[in-house]
Amino acid sequence: MNRSLLPAIYFRNAAGQLLEDAAGFLRVSWSSNAYRPEEVRALFTHMAYALRRNNWSCILINQIGMRAFSQEEQQWVTQEWLPLAVQAGYRYGAVVVSEDVMVRLATAYITTQVNNLPLIYRSFITEPEALEWLLQQSSSPPSQRSFS
Repeated sequence: MNRSLLPAIYFRNAAGQLLEDAAGFLRVSWSSNAYRPEEVRALFTHMAYALRRNNWSCILINQIGMRAFSQEEQQWVTQEWLPLAVQAGYRYGAVVVSEDVMVRLATAYITTQVNNLPLIYRSFITEPEALEWLLQQSSSPPSQRSFS
């Protein structure tokens, strides 16, 4: 396999890792390890940096095995990070959801707080489904993109 086509590690900490995918989007894999709120913030902050650096608009978020966000983390993501990420170019998030109901509830809170931001989230059970949808968003003209 061509090494240039493999996702490159952009950032990693106890909360998870960010991979730059050659197809033109960011991959986020949340960790099942214990991590601190500042590590969550660092991972999110580096997501925005990577989007801006690459001029990307799409993130594939794998939440399998992650722990639920605390209320403080949820508030920080919705009130501070999401507006910054949108300024950095974030428009589409494909979420591979956890089986943990608490993780799903915390994620649902965040994804429903996008308010008037130009941001679309879709949830998926498997990564191939999420990837298929995300690639359609990044490759189609704005008039043909799925906003559901």
